[in-house]
Amino acid sequence: MSSTASNSSALPKSQCADYDAQVNALNIGRFKDPFSFLGAHKVSESNIEVRVYLPDAQHVSLSIDNQIFETQRYKHSDLFIARVSQLPTSPYLCTAKYSDTSTTFFDEYSFNSELDTDAMYLFNEGSLEHAYLHFGAHFTNQQDVDGVRFCLWAPNAASVSIIGEFNFWQANRHFMRFHPASGVWELFIPELKADMCYKFAITAQSGEVIEKADPYAFKMQQAPGTASVLQYKPEAIALSEQAISNRQKRNHIDAPISIYEVHLASWQRGEGNRYLSYTELADKLVSYALEMNFTHLQLMPISEYPFDGSWGYQPVGLFAPTSRFGDYNSFKYFVEQCHKYNVGILLDWVPGHFPSDPHGLHRFDGTHLYEHADMRQGFHPDWNTYIYNYDRPEVKSFLISNAMYWLHQFGLDGLRVDAVASMLYLDYSRKEGEWIPNCYGGRENLGAIECLKQVNLRSYKNNPGIMMVAEESTAWPGVTQSVEHNGLGFGYKWNMGWMNDSLLYIQRDPLYKQHHHHEITFSMVYAFSENFILPLSHDEVVHGKGALIEKMPGDDWQKFANLRAYYAFMWAHPGKKLLFMGGEIAQRAEWGHDHSIDWHLLEHESHKGIKQTVKTLNEVYKNQPALYELDSSAAGFDWIDNNNNEQSILSFVRYAKNAHDFVVVIANFTPMSYQEYTLGVPSKGVYKVIINTDESEFFGSGIKVSKNQSNTVVTNDNPQHGFNQSITIAMGGLTTIYLQKVQDE
Repeated sequence: MSSTASNSSALPKSQCADYDAQVNALNIGRFKDPFSFLGAHKVSESNIEVRVYLPDAQHVSLSIDNQIFETQRYKHSDLFIARVSQLPTSPYLCTAKYSDTSTTFFDEYSFNSELDTDAMYLFNEGSLEHAYLHFGAHFTNQQDVDGVRFCLWAPNAASVSIIGEFNFWQANRHFMRFHPASGVWELFIPELKADMCYKFAITAQSGEVIEKADPYAFKMQQAPGTASVLQYKPEAIALSEQAISNRQKRNHIDAPISIYEVHLASWQRGEGNRYLSYTELADKLVSYALEMNFTHLQLMPISEYPFDGSWGYQPVGLFAPTSRFGDYNSFKYFVEQCHKYNVGILLDWVPGHFPSDPHGLHRFDGTHLYEHADMRQGFHPDWNTYIYNYDRPEVKSFLISNAMYWLHQFGLDGLRVDAVASMLYLDYSRKEGEWIPNCYGGRENLGAIECLKQVNLRSYKNNPGIMMVAEESTAWPGVTQSVEHNGLGFGYKWNMGWMNDSLLYIQRDPLYKQHHHHEITFSMVYAFSENFILPLSHDEVVHGKGALIEKMPGDDWQKFANLRAYYAFMWAHPGKKLLFMGGEIAQRAEWGHDHSIDWHLLEHESHKGIKQTVKTLNEVYKNQPALYELDSSAAGFDWIDNNNNEQSILSFVRYAKNAHDFVVVIANFTPMSYQEYTLGVPSKGVYKVIINTDESEFFGSGIKVSKNQSNTVVTNDNPQHGFNQSITIAMGGLTTIYLQKVQDE
């Protein structure tokens, strides 16, 4: 059976005028309520019209409930109308003939809305933890038809269309349905395939058309491409009870945590300077971490980013693992290899700012949707990026959900949150008059504080055993206090004070160190105020700061000795450890993001000595509870002598939970060596050397602490430094030594 639609002359003039207006809106791509006009509509008791708008089509027929209906073009437009006897009971097919082809497809406007109103309520409230399950592009089955459901938050847009290679990037083809209660747009498009590219064409109230990538896309094109790519939602890594238990143990406050910070694009390159894939890195990098005895890997941001020079810190695709190294399944494999070998994996997360790329979040719907409109609140002067509006509930849902995505989908050990200080302070890097106080007249960003608290609360609740880490460079109180006790709820905080002071000290000429002794001792004043990680991160070897080895004073031998002594001091200092790649081989050049680490340096004994030092330090660290169990407690540390500024020698004791288990540490930060150096020790007995950075295996001078073959020293009854017992040792210049009591005398 077939039927022919009425032509325009059969319509009343008032209806023609209405249709003309609708057609004009369709033509210009500004149509806010497509379902009110397109699809099947009851015009009167006896008149049901099915309307389809297909640019460039020459003829259209419809297959509705097993009947074929011919349409008629409205005037000279691309609107085609069929008159039918009853409303369709299911989605119907269109067959469109073009000049050179014909195609049959389901009409998008014959599908019902399946928007989850409960989820939208939580999203608008700022508490939707898994927004990525609702927003973005999802392969699904709707009304027995396979396709992709698109969902977008753009409350101030006049119109939103989906554009892509499946509709020749036409902005007037797939208009989305608007839900004014939630500010969300939605459309189901049948029969799309994975790896098709798409964007959203958003018409602002001003009439401006903005093409935006999908904020929730699971994959994005590489630059210079800017489109999102259709992908099936990644299946979450299913963690066994044993895997969760392992995660809890390796991330616990009383666990040994030694983190190797890595930029995947430049850790190692393949032939022709190509990137290694996630799969290759799963073999090479995880094996290397195991070889070097690191407990964790920390990846600099891998959320999709357009500009290599941002190192990932200006991401556009927060839900898309960068495709530089492969697809998300390859990244899952990388994470699974870490789990297999009990190597923790942390990811840099950037909720503090976003870049100005036109396809990104800035002025997303023609208004300042994700950022503050006022530049004094919404723009970072340091990085030329935009600041999230943390007071907006939907932005909070977006960020909370992104944290949940990485932790839940990939089973990560945690997130290192970048630039927390810039989030906390409204006047961060701003002069007087360049910032707006909060409602109480203060400089605290109340929205950001609450957002961070919610991220941490929900992250720990939903992902047992993780660690949330703050890169926070100020004295903000309670960063690692629980939210219930008015803290921010992080598990760990980078100790930037220790890093700045100790690096400043270690770079000084040994002749002048005696005048700056406080720089190396001051960190113990606040060492237990937070749960700290001691970072020597990528930030210390870029932008003209020079490599760590080149910061060291003196000739080449002294540089290497100084660095070895400094590393051993760091590994003995209270706090977990983090070292950026290249530091373990004493890379001489500043880090560059576009080439590999200078692995060829390992041809030299001096560089091999640094690598062996770090490897041994990690091994000793993991095997000595005194070096990690009480990192956040004053009970785990006691000075032996912190006042020997004239010789620039420090000595202290690290205790395990079992107070009889301790390690004595002596650090000599001048080139002067000593045949007999006496210091007090906690108890009588025999002490064995477990680290001496002056050993020849580390490229040291080979001065032995003890003259006996067993490398041990015995206490005597000579009181020193407030202790009843003391030992006398030999000590090389620029050397750090660890001693462990192995037996009572």
